[in-house]
Amino acid sequence: MKKRWQKIRNTRWFAIASNKFVLATAVFVVWMLFLDVNSYLIHHELNGELDELEQSIEYYKEEITRDKKQLEELTSDPEKLEKFAREQYWMKKPGEEIYLIEE
Repeated sequence: MKKRWQKIRNTRWFAIASNKFVLATAVFVVWMLFLDVNSYLIHHELNGELDELEQSIEYYKEEITRDKKQLEELTSDPEKLEKFAREQYWMKKPGEEIYLIEE
């Protein structure tokens, strides 16, 4: 058993792997990749959230421009405002009946 252990200790990879600087570097790399507060895994997760937030920013910018266009149309044309109020809020004129048809 002692001979076998001696044979393993004499190999080149064992000398490199048992070097204190190599061991310290390996521990440091493992610590930074997995255990630290600023680890790679956390950064990867935060980058995913950042991508989602950037997509939602683009979506809301498009919605704002669409709503501004609709607001401009409604304030400039009273007929469109009346049509919008009747369709969205089911408003009616006095003495008028509204029938809702569900599809």
